[in-house]
Amino acid sequence: MSEKIYLSIVIPAYREEGRIHKILDAVLKFEKTKDYQVETIVVVDASPDNTAGVARGYEDKLSHLKVMEGRVNKGKGGAVQEGMLAASGEYIIFADADNSTPIEQAEKLLKYVPKYEVVIGSRYVHDGRLAVPQSFVRRLGSRGLNLIVQILAVYGVKDTQCGFKLFSQKAAKEIFSRQTITDFSFDIEILAIARKLGYKIKEAGVIWYDDPHSTVAPIKDGIKAVKDAWKVRQNLIAGKYE
Repeated sequence: MSEKIYLSIVIPAYREEGRIHKILDAVLKFEKTKDYQVETIVVVDASPDNTAGVARGYEDKLSHLKVMEGRVNKGKGGAVQEGMLAASGEYIIFADADNSTPIEQAEKLLKYVPKYEVVIGSRYVHDGRLAVPQSFVRRLGSRGLNLIVQILAVYGVKDTQCGFKLFSQKAAKEIFSRQTITDFSFDIEILAIARKLGYKIKEAGVIWYDDPHSTVAPIKDGIKAVKDAWKVRQNLIAGKYE
């Protein structure tokens, strides 16, 4: 087996002491089935609990584990950015700490490389779905928000917010080095930057499991996403991502 890292998995984590094991156990199982090297990077975003300690408990289990612990809370986008820029894999994926999109579905994204250097998990294309359907009101709100985001920043991308996105190393370094938004809306900006830099974005269908303990606030975060999409649009017009 080659020692060169083929896939880096970046996991942003904040107050995940009680559930970070979900994805780390899944990664452990995943890498045992692969004939390529997997790097796991857990970026602990100044978490006040023992998330970092639990993650370090896997140092003797996972082949290439790096736990990065920040002292200042940057937000999910900031944690992802830090991990993506530190990753050494030929391909780099970021995934949620609750394993809401099971990590084995990375293969659904990898099958589109090297033709595409940006491949994102999507719940709203062929073979993509929510494991447990949401209420009509939640679905309506989600699709309405996506339509606004498409109009403002990333037209044609049906699912900007699924936290499961894969990049070639080259694309990751070029895109994330230009990122300015560090909260939950960062996905909108990185996709807009990717498009601006000429990368074609491929949406690959994945199955997504809603975690009842998620910290996402649909109304509050939805309003923030619209504001950030507008900010991204202004940045695009001003040429800030050149």
